[in-house]
Amino acid sequence: MCDDHEHDHQDGHDHGHQHVDWREHGIKIIPGNALDPNTAQTPGMNRATAINHARAGAEKIWAGTVTIHANAKTGAHHHGDLESIIYVVKGRARMRWGENLEFVAEAGPGDFIFVPPYVPHQEINASRDETLECVLVRSGQEPVVVNLDIEPVEKPEEVLWKDPIHR
Repeated sequence: MCDDHEHDHQDGHDHGHQHVDWREHGIKIIPGNALDPNTAQTPGMNRATAINHARAGAEKIWAGTVTIHANAKTGAHHHGDLESIIYVVKGRARMRWGENLEFVAEAGPGDFIFVPPYVPHQEINASRDETLECVLVRSGQEPVVVNLDIEPVEKPEEVLWKDPIHR
């Protein structure tokens, strides 16, 4: 590490951070046992907020946890114009998506799931005896959950879980 800390203050540029109270407006640690369950919910799943504007001052993202009980599934829903990223911590996630939830793929611990805006989808805990635990990050602050009235098809089309880069 080179020590150009003094250079940073003498480079003549106003970085817009001259008189910020960094103690108040700096890093925030949100303990895992202090998450807020008062957020939009979907039947079959429990969401809890870790990071949002009210709790941490976040302006553009929302983050929290999602737990789906063993052998449970959500109803069909989408999240409006929000992008979502789901990181699987524990368990096995089965995702169904499409106009009739006709596509399916699974993800396990360490896998990331990307859900684009307006995609009708359903999260399913693929395990009969293990809780599915995930971290969820969204591209906005509004807790948008639009629950849909879709009957899942019985035999969805199997889709390998590969992103476009690794076809």
